[in-house]
Amino acid sequence: MTANIDDQPAEQFALQVSGLGKEYRSRLRGNNWALRECTFGLPAGKVVALVGANGAGKTTLLSILAGLLSPSEGDVRLGGARQEPNRIAFVAQEKPLYRHFSVRDMLKVGQRLNRVWDDERAKRWLRRFDIPLDRPCGRLSGGQQAHVSFAIAVGSRPSVLLLDEPLSNLDPLARRDVTQELLGEVADTGLTVLLSTHVVAELGGVADHLLLLSRGTLLVDSDADDLLTEHVYYVGPRATEPPCQGEIVKASHSTSQSSFLVRVGPTDAPASVAAPWTTRPVSLEDLVIAYLESDRAGVAVAA
Repeated sequence: MTANIDDQPAEQFALQVSGLGKEYRSRLRGNNWALRECTFGLPAGKVVALVGANGAGKTTLLSILAGLLSPSEGDVRLGGARQEPNRIAFVAQEKPLYRHFSVRDMLKVGQRLNRVWDDERAKRWLRRFDIPLDRPCGRLSGGQQAHVSFAIAVGSRPSVLLLDEPLSNLDPLARRDVTQELLGEVADTGLTVLLSTHVVAELGGVADHLLLLSRGTLLVDSDADDLLTEHVYYVGPRATEPPCQGEIVKASHSTSQSSFLVRVGPTDAPASVAAPWTTRPVSLEDLVIAYLESDRAGVAVAA
């Protein structure tokens, strides 16, 4: 299910991608398309989750959006209803820092490399997480180095913040705190965040929008709340069909029981189902896993 960005006002998007593709060429391995025909818009002022299995093309996509890679086809346009110029900040998986530079020196580097810089905003992030300014970056833990990268990113006052697996070096409590801090930045400044992550279970209550990539192709591009509303889990006696109309995304069966994840239309899902059938809530993690399993199995799920 992919949204048609041509049907929506351009100012609703902080960034628009049209027909984006990236081909890697190798004499030994032949040509390989890491991305193909990706078209979507990032809703302005929202947190967008970018999910997919390893090798789906997430890092390639983020690198193109950040201007570090050139696409083989398609284009990327910055937009949105902002009075100030649009800027992109990118925090990569490696979070490269100069090991012998102190944290304070890294902030000076950030200031020199960015035309717009908010030193207090960057230092406020570091104070929030007790990162010492005088310590060399090489003597910081992986989580502390991640915070220095976050501080430089927010200090550059971007309109779009791209994060590639940003929480991988953090413990669960720190991941929660960073997530809350990012949500505060979004609420206070109108920042748009595109967050690539494998920790799908932590997206509930965080992601406003979901992009799901599989083998370089965009499978899902939808508002997170709409996704949860449009999908229902039915559990009941073993059967070949669910007790309602709709598109079957996933079906599983035991000896005596069946469960169906169904994408329903406005008139498909009944208000209640007759016993012995029951329904249960659907999470974003349920949806991501179901769509990826269907794609891996070669089951076409209509977009």
